[in-house]
Amino acid sequence: MFFHDEPLQYEVEVHEPDPEFAKLLQQAIGGAEGEMRVSLQYMFQAFGVPREDSEYRELLMETAAEELGHIEMLATAVSKNLQGAREAQIRDARDDPVIDAMLGSGQPRQALSAGLHAMPVNANGTPFDGSLIAAPGNLAASMYANIHAESSGRLLATRLYEFTDDPGMKDMLEYLIARDTMHQNQWHAALDAIGEHRPVPASFDQEKENQDYNYQFMSTFREQREDPERRWTEGESPDRKGEFSFGYQPGNDTPDLDEMIDEMYNDAN
Repeated sequence: MFFHDEPLQYEVEVHEPDPEFAKLLQQAIGGAEGEMRVSLQYMFQAFGVPREDSEYRELLMETAAEELGHIEMLATAVSKNLQGAREAQIRDARDDPVIDAMLGSGQPRQALSAGLHAMPVNANGTPFDGSLIAAPGNLAASMYANIHAESSGRLLATRLYEFTDDPGMKDMLEYLIARDTMHQNQWHAALDAIGEHRPVPASFDQEKENQDYNYQFMSTFREQREDPERRWTEGESPDRKGEFSFGYQPGNDTPDLDEMIDEMYNDAN
């Protein structure tokens, strides 16, 4: 169940409307690094948390709800960056500098399909794709996915920060970047609280793995070379269950496709 209050989670002000920046902000709404992705990702992960792990379900749902507030903030920012065009000016679009800039290098559908408001699309106008959501049903795997999501989201927000000189937009982005900092850290903390979880899933019996390759860095160079002696080619593995080694792909035969090709009936007769 969700409840909605009229005030925004954080105040959003735009000093100088910029339709081009409104287009860029769409990536933070409906893009691969955007808030629609993380809000739904955390929500669907929460749906799959078993009853005995209710504290993680609460953590996920609390953050999902917060991210919904971020969508509202960004949508408000898009609208405010597009404001200033009256109906008469929209009809005579090229006479209005906001619409003219939008049609020239912004996102025309923000005017044509949404009446100068945000849309559930990325910066290229591509609709949000639910396949971006990672909800694997394993808490540890979910936390790793969430760390990636917040890392890429924070990277996007910092890039947006450099694309604007508007004090209001910088203030909003400073808040969102700060929340991404917290969320990255909280997912790391959740992994620590989960305890032993590597490799994911930790419940699979590692004795069933091929013991010759489960801690070997596998070089794919055609010509053999010496062990580069990196952290990932020697020494104890981070899960403390093995020792890294350096080796090569075990295969050395070329596939024989003649039989398979015959079965495809490629001949004319």
